[in-house]
Amino acid sequence: MHNIKFWFSRGSCSLATHTLLHESGLPFTPVETSVQKQETQSASFARINPKRRVPVLSFDDAVITETPAIALAISQWVPNKSLLGVSELDKVRVLEWMCWLSGEVHGQAFGGLFRPQRFTDDPALHESIQTKARLRVADAFKTIESKLGNAFAVGESLTVVDPYLLVFFNWGNEIGFEMKDEYPTYADFSLRIAAHPSVIKALNDETSGMF
Repeated sequence: MHNIKFWFSRGSCSLATHTLLHESGLPFTPVETSVQKQETQSASFARINPKRRVPVLSFDDAVITETPAIALAISQWVPNKSLLGVSELDKVRVLEWMCWLSGEVHGQAFGGLFRPQRFTDDPALHESIQTKARLRVADAFKTIESKLGNAFAVGESLTVVDPYLLVFFNWGNEIGFEMKDEYPTYADFSLRIAAHPSVIKALNDETSGMF
């Protein structure tokens, strides 16, 4: 049995892999590391992850970063759970979703909106970058809306894609998108995923104040 630790921040993308850990049934130690309080920028956290970002997962002497990689690690420990899809095509679809969600939706669209300084050293250009990024977020939401309609994003059971999509839905509400009205299919999907037992457990971890 691996000795698993998981670093997360409330309200961040770490909810996706946090959910997967609970779905796996594996024992793990959650460690809250707040993005809002700049705890991810500390020297002590940088020794764990020099990228200074969550999520981070460690097992034994190994440290893994990046949501897709952490999801793969968890799924390999419990292959019977099919956390990255059941069929060969399901697994391809999960990878397809994750590449797009982590690269375009998270890194580029929301990255430009929340962290324009990553794209230019000129503060005068930040507003322009954020305006364009918001349009990219809207385009991403339209694409997501068109792809959903079943209980889960891929196949007939929970995969890492589902709570990752929930993260972006929540962020959309937080930045002023009328998610329920503009993206009703996405809204219905997110409501179902938010009620999933493993999501509830992850959210309870993130709001309990225990860590």
